[in-house]
Amino acid sequence: MPSKLPLRSLGQSDLMVSPIGLGCWQFSKRRGFVGKFWPELPDEVIKAIVRLSLEGGINWFDTAEIYGWGASEKALTQALEQLGQSPEKVIIATKWWPLFRTASSITNTINERLTNLHVSRIDLYQIHQPFSFSSVRAEMRAMAHLVNIGKVRYVGVSNFSAQKMRKAHAALQSHGLQLISNQVEYSLLNRKIESNGILETAKELGVSIIAYSPLAQGALTGKFHDNLDLIQQRQGFRRYSSRFSQKGLRKSLPLIEVLRDLAQKYQSSPAQVALNWLIMFHGDTVVAIPGATKIAHVQDNIGALRFRLTPGELEHLDFVSSQYK
Repeated sequence: MPSKLPLRSLGQSDLMVSPIGLGCWQFSKRRGFVGKFWPELPDEVIKAIVRLSLEGGINWFDTAEIYGWGASEKALTQALEQLGQSPEKVIIATKWWPLFRTASSITNTINERLTNLHVSRIDLYQIHQPFSFSSVRAEMRAMAHLVNIGKVRYVGVSNFSAQKMRKAHAALQSHGLQLISNQVEYSLLNRKIESNGILETAKELGVSIIAYSPLAQGALTGKFHDNLDLIQQRQGFRRYSSRFSQKGLRKSLPLIEVLRDLAQKYQSSPAQVALNWLIMFHGDTVVAIPGATKIAHVQDNIGALRFRLTPGELEHLDFVSSQYK
């Protein structure tokens, strides 16, 4: 069943994406430090997650070099190909890891990304975070080179401040290119980009915001509010987050109750309502990449594409969650 919400352009590009994509960090196979955040998913589960995402109208996938040092890229590729879907025929975004590296690594490692993904060109290649041994200008020069030789279609960044996003945008423009996205944490429980200039600058420059952790690592589903012991059963770092403490859950409960009321109206779930707010409140500026480790998570993801909150409901959720700006 196709998405009821129309595809939208990612930044100033011809990449037409579903308002919700699939984040693939959880495909890391528990390899590398950041891969330990998630349990290891069997290949058949990954395949089912990708299949249902595609069937539900999701047409793009976001992964990264550091997600298992290529394990996520490989797992996504394997799932697509086992489903008879060429990776060339969907939109794939991945990221270069800059820490303790220079911009030369962007070009030196590009063939590894292409090999892992079984593509001749990466649709969206992103700088994963702003800290490296090279300047933003040098990184954008390397990215522009990859665009010019046909190995990358478009360039994005991730976790960049408003100031660094502006620098990246200007550097790419000097090469006749556009920065099309900044991938940052954004949800009803983390609205910092609305007050630190990132969202405002993105709108000014015509840059899309790709929201990761759009469900605040599961806090917006409401399941942890129903069962305070559930977080202790989780692997990774969530159990140590103040968001999941008893105090943190009590603080967010009024928001969860509003999400539950709206979910009942739309025959959906609190997670779907939270995602719908995220992709609708700022027009076409924000797209989201929730992950999925279970079929139910995929159903939440694609279900958020099936309805539209009213302007009044969007404003009410804005008001109730305003303390998280």
